[in-house]
Amino acid sequence: MAVSRDDVEFSPQGAIAGISESVPIAIGVFTYGLTFGVLARQTALSIPEAVLMSVLVFAASAQFVAIDMWESSVPVVPIIITTAMINLRHVLMGASLYSWLESLSRSRVWGTLFFLNDESWGLTERARNQGHRDAAFLLGSGLLVFVAWVSATAIGVTAGGLITDPARYGLDFAFLAVYVALLVGVWDGRADALPIAVAAVVAVACAAALPGNWYIILGGLLGSLAGVVRDHHLEWAGQ
Repeated sequence: MAVSRDDVEFSPQGAIAGISESVPIAIGVFTYGLTFGVLARQTALSIPEAVLMSVLVFAASAQFVAIDMWESSVPVVPIIITTAMINLRHVLMGASLYSWLESLSRSRVWGTLFFLNDESWGLTERARNQGHRDAAFLLGSGLLVFVAWVSATAIGVTAGGLITDPARYGLDFAFLAVYVALLVGVWDGRADALPIAVAAVVAVACAAALPGNWYIILGGLLGSLAGVVRDHHLEWAGQ
């Protein structure tokens, strides 16, 4: 359901709705945030440095890659470039929200987008499709996920010395479980199968064939392109 700029609101009630809808997702984020904290403890990062990374970067996948590279004594510049590449998916997420946020003030837009994350974006897209028209939903959801991620990092890095192998407790599976649940939540029928399948196939193929993290960027871009082709086909078919 498309939402015109005149219909968009930004209220405390919208933020509360975003927080309420995001509680289950935030629990999952907290779980793999603990894993990040434990792994960060095993690197040269101090407790304040690990927590500050989660506050300023606030991107789980990029942070996991960064600490892995950090432990391998890779120079800082390649770490920054790799992190930026992984987070390019936020450009796509932001573009999908343009029509919903364009009428808001810059302070509200930038303040909200700072807390943009994969999980909150998925929940927001689902809410929009269901007719929700309060953009503060994204802010409320993002704030809750942010608090879960940063607090879990702090706990994990502080108590990390007690857990030497996160996989032993199944903490490494939490990351995958959250994204599977997110995919189920945003699924909008069989028409979604094409872009999801294209993104998955491209990502897997690129992960096997290309070095680094190009599979994230290419999977996202080609999956998005497949979504555009699908939408044009549906419009042409009159559906």
